Amino acid sequence: MNVKYNQSEQDYLESILNLSKTQTVVHRIDVAKKLNVSQAAVNKAMKHLSEKGYIYEDGKHLYLTESGKKYAEEVYEKHCIIRDFLHKLGVSPARAEEDACHMEHIVSDETFAAMKTYLNK
Repeated sequence: MNVKYNQSEQDYLESILNLSKTQTVVHRIDVAKKLNVSQAAVNKAMKHLSEKGYIYEDGKHLYLTESGKKYAEEVYEKHCIIRDFLHKLGVSPARAEEDACHMEHIVSDETFAAMKTYLNK
């Protein structure tokens, strides 16, 4: 992914993706609770993500567009690979999860590919 990273943007997209896997519909309040942010912050982020073509809304429901879903899935894959890599190194599951949340936004494509290759051996 050769997109300049935006941690907040990625966190919102990843949250919508994960919520949509466990709920039939996703509301702004669900995203606010998951990310522990205000409704105002979610409103601002949804406007931004909509302008970029990553989400659309149907009344009060949030949906990822195809490009938004692809982007969110790439971020979530990074999260999972990094978490699993750290856990395999002996990092506790809770710490691996927390660190992956931060590292997924800044890890280079080269490092990510190496982690993925290592785990797939």
